[in-house]
Amino acid sequence: MENQGHQIEVLSYRMEKKLPIGIRHILYFFRVIWNLNKVNLIIAFDTFSVGVPAALAAIIFNKKIIIRTGGDFLWESYVERSGNLVTLRQFYDIKPVLNLKEKIVFILSRYILRKSAAVVFSTAWQKEIFEKYYGLNSRRNYIVANYFAAEKPGEETVRAKRFLWAGRPIRLKNLERLKQAFNQARKIRPELSLNIIQGRPYEKLLEEIKGSYAVILPSLSEISPNFILDAIGCGRPFIMTEESGYYEMFKSIGIFIDPLDEEDIKNKILFLADDKNYLEYKDKVKNFSYKHTWSEIAGEFMNIYKNL
Repeated sequence: MENQGHQIEVLSYRMEKKLPIGIRHILYFFRVIWNLNKVNLIIAFDTFSVGVPAALAAIIFNKKIIIRTGGDFLWESYVERSGNLVTLRQFYDIKPVLNLKEKIVFILSRYILRKSAAVVFSTAWQKEIFEKYYGLNSRRNYIVANYFAAEKPGEETVRAKRFLWAGRPIRLKNLERLKQAFNQARKIRPELSLNIIQGRPYEKLLEEIKGSYAVILPSLSEISPNFILDAIGCGRPFIMTEESGYYEMFKSIGIFIDPLDEEDIKNKILFLADDKNYLEYKDKVKNFSYKHTWSEIAGEFMNIYKNL
């Protein structure tokens, strides 16, 4: 946006990260207020952690705010607390009993999503779910996809059939079911291995992806995971959950699984372990043509702002 002549003020979490929920929101709320006189537009890249305090400040002081959703804090919190392994869509379909904290999260999230000038989603899949269950006005909702500009890698030989999983070891990532499926697959193909990593710097993660046979992400749901974009950018075949905003976009080049079906996960691992299938999907990824630059993203946000 600065390259397009706009002045940008970034207000990220600092000491708030160390504070309990609620207190950190209050502190961030006052930090937003302190900076409001400098801005014409607020863009909050989150629904709850920064979205709620920023939106409340914007509403009180009559400033326009665009909320760009990320994941779903409510669903993630529920799955982690309850251990009920439901997909994002199932969560809203069944409307499970929420505890007090989760009820507050839902009420505040719904309020600020309805009151914001615009809501931006990274995929049509999440947009559809939120419009239905949060009662949002579709005319104020937009889609701005994630950044993607792959540099096609040169030819290389991957010898070991080592699959890579990377992320936070939380329940919605479905890691235990992946381990069980992989153990079953190794009974048939003992040469297979699973590399589980977390907390790596981004450049180190890219090195791990480039050195892997394929990446796998069997989460209960994934809205628009950058891990898969990085895999495509590095020319690596991938297996991922079908409960994702990327299913429609990448179904012709990737392998998708039912995240609740251990047998399906096992079979898709074995499918990609076959050399013929592997080369087929490696070529599909290699020949995939798509890019979405930071300049394009900035332009899309400014077009939304002009329409407010």
